[in-house]
Amino acid sequence: MTLIAYQPEISRAFFGIGHLELILILVIILVVFGAGKLPAAGEALGKSIRSFKTSMKGDQEKDAEKKDEKKDTPPSNSSK
Repeated sequence: MTLIAYQPEISRAFFGIGHLELILILVIILVVFGAGKLPAAGEALGKSIRSFKTSMKGDQEKDAEKKDEKKDTPPSNSSK
């Protein structure tokens, strides 16, 4: 007779973090920042993410322009 240990399936919410861990993290954030500063911290985080996305989009546009320039220039005939 073989005994098999019961292993319940663990539900993972975000990035391998379970529900209980996510609640614990949110409580710690609330304690650290406090209820009054939490909106300001969220606003600062949102601005930094928005700025990062804008800079990434600008870099992608510059890369696309460089590719277009390479396509428009004819190859040089340097062979003699």
